[in-house]
Amino acid sequence: MAELGGRVVGYLRLVQPVLVASAAHVRQIQGLGVDHDVRRTGVGLALVEAACAEARRQGARRVTLRVLSVNTGARRLYAKAGFHIEGILREEFYIDGRYVDDVLMARSV
Repeated sequence: MAELGGRVVGYLRLVQPVLVASAAHVRQIQGLGVDHDVRRTGVGLALVEAACAEARRQGARRVTLRVLSVNTGARRLYAKAGFHIEGILREEFYIDGRYVDDVLMARSV
């Protein structure tokens, strides 16, 4: 969670996505939100970097995530944090009358 002046301005959810011992080295970002008023100020990047540090502290070697292809702001943020595209699920979602790809990204920690 990110706070500014005593107000919550962002959150990130980090989990072990597959609860088996053979996947204990992977964490996944399954939610990131930043208040519209503080976007593009570094809050999102700080949350992502803190999550990667926490994943490393927990013994993880990788952090993964999924992001909609049309969410260009989030994709830029993740790329800036060192995430790379590992796959694309074509037309995975149907949103507002069009098919949207789901982009799989990851980085080492």
